[in-house]
Amino acid sequence: MTDPVIPADTPAEPYRVLARKYRPSNFAELIGQEAMVRTLTNAIAAGRLAHAFMLTGVRGVGKTTTARIIAKGLNCIGPDGKGGPTVEPCGVCVNCVAIAESRHIDVQEMDAASRTGVNDIREIIEGVRFAAVQARFKVYIIDEVHMLSTSAFNALLKTLEEPPAHVKFIFATTEIRKVPVTVLSRCQRFDLRRIEQDRLVAHLDGIARKEGASVAHAALALIARAAEGSVRDALSLLDQAIAHAAGQVDEMAVRDMLGLADRARVFDLFEMVMRGDAKAALAELGDQYDTGADPAVVLQDLLELAHWLTRLKIVPEAAAEATASEHDRTRGLDLARALSMPVLARAWQMLLKGLGEVRQAPSPLSAAEMILIRLAYAADLPTPGDLVKQYQEERAGGAPAPRAPMGGGNGGGGNGGGGATALAVSTVAVSAPPGRAPVASAEGNVVYLNKVDSPDARPQPETFEALVALFGQRREIMLHALLMNDVHPVSFAPGKVVVRLSPNAQKHRLREIADKLKDWTGRPWIIETSFDEGGETLGDRARAEKNALAERLKGSAPVRALEAAFPGIRLVDIRERKAAGPVDDVPEIEEVHDEDAPILDIFDLENEDD
Repeated sequence: MTDPVIPADTPAEPYRVLARKYRPSNFAELIGQEAMVRTLTNAIAAGRLAHAFMLTGVRGVGKTTTARIIAKGLNCIGPDGKGGPTVEPCGVCVNCVAIAESRHIDVQEMDAASRTGVNDIREIIEGVRFAAVQARFKVYIIDEVHMLSTSAFNALLKTLEEPPAHVKFIFATTEIRKVPVTVLSRCQRFDLRRIEQDRLVAHLDGIARKEGASVAHAALALIARAAEGSVRDALSLLDQAIAHAAGQVDEMAVRDMLGLADRARVFDLFEMVMRGDAKAALAELGDQYDTGADPAVVLQDLLELAHWLTRLKIVPEAAAEATASEHDRTRGLDLARALSMPVLARAWQMLLKGLGEVRQAPSPLSAAEMILIRLAYAADLPTPGDLVKQYQEERAGGAPAPRAPMGGGNGGGGNGGGGATALAVSTVAVSAPPGRAPVASAEGNVVYLNKVDSPDARPQPETFEALVALFGQRREIMLHALLMNDVHPVSFAPGKVVVRLSPNAQKHRLREIADKLKDWTGRPWIIETSFDEGGETLGDRARAEKNALAERLKGSAPVRALEAAFPGIRLVDIRERKAAGPVDDVPEIEEVHDEDAPILDIFDLENEDD
């Protein structure tokens, strides 16, 4: 008798990643979306269910999961088979089980990213006509709906506006702006929010305990920060961290996995550049790079630190956040007190611009080093407020008072000597000529001191001719041409001008002229139009004077000599130039008598024979 055949062991169930294993099956397990749950609860209780829902939010926040929960809630019949629509689906009835397993005949899911055409939508339109086979409602879930083509959207509009009573549509998208407004107006919209970091940390901690993994709180905080409010991303990172550290996950293991620098070293590097110690900052960056840190990630850490310190400067209570470690709280508060708001804002702007440069540079490390050098040298620069205050003190005759919020030094920050910097700022003397006022502004890593005209030094035209000349000096070509050729002055007084316009002149430009004059002179100007004849335009006057001068020059000795040498020539144009030296032999122009006076260069001649 042969031995009985022993069946092979049943293979173990395949491993399910945490993002799928802990996907919420009801609204009670869905975190961070209380507003949407409350709206749906009230709508179901009042029997006011919309025929179409639009779910929008960042990736991994729970849009598709929410759509499935809504589908279960609409079709749940309860354990006894007699229930109605609810926000607490039982999860055990035939409809709930079939929907959870994605095999319900009346609940269809379509990925618009792969089925974008109008023919795919026609299948839905054809199916809408038939009643549900098993469930209470036929539910169509369309994920990434913004990927549908324009013709597909247009084909869906009529059905979406007036669907049969047994049909519900649920759309999900990460790009709500790409969805036509004609579709949005036919849907009840829910914006799924990012999950707050403290809630995400608590959620991850609970899942780690269920998995029997030991994960440090600081490690969970790093994962939550990297996930940026996405539960799915956070669970994927937690899954990876548990595998990376073999079940014992600490902060350093997560930092190694994510390529992040040690938090203490981020603080050290930030303090180095704020002290102006460029040499130490470059050495620290090189050391972090050798240990595997990405230069772009290092700058990203510095950028986040600058933002967090700015928040602490405004709201010190932010140090009590669950994601902040004790080390971060202590050093963060100290740094926030030591650095001024303008210095932090300048560091943020430079790091933000530098991060883009590092990501595009052929050598990220070299670009990151240049950013740190610029930050270190900018740490020596006073803030715009310091410059203005210093100037005001000098004008008042007082001695400038240095401001040193932390530490001290003796200048020369960018050379690695640890001199007077953003962590120990002393103001510098600013000199300005009389009648000029400095206006300080910051841009990038440079502080500019712009000298602008004081109110007393502003131009104040006293005649109409001076007013028109001012527009020429300011290079307002169109307005200058209008004033020269189409404006007949009637009367002029500082602040008020009365003119008559030529028939084809652009009258609306007078408002622009008045605004320009107000900006330049510091006083309001009124420009009125009149039907009085007024004087001739300045252009006509200039042309008449030029013609008169041409007649005078025709009888001058140089022109007669040219006519004798070149028979048949005629005078075409007269141009003004600056004389390079004394001018002789121009008998008809008596006003030319010094080196700087304008003379007339007679050179545009035309030979009639040619």
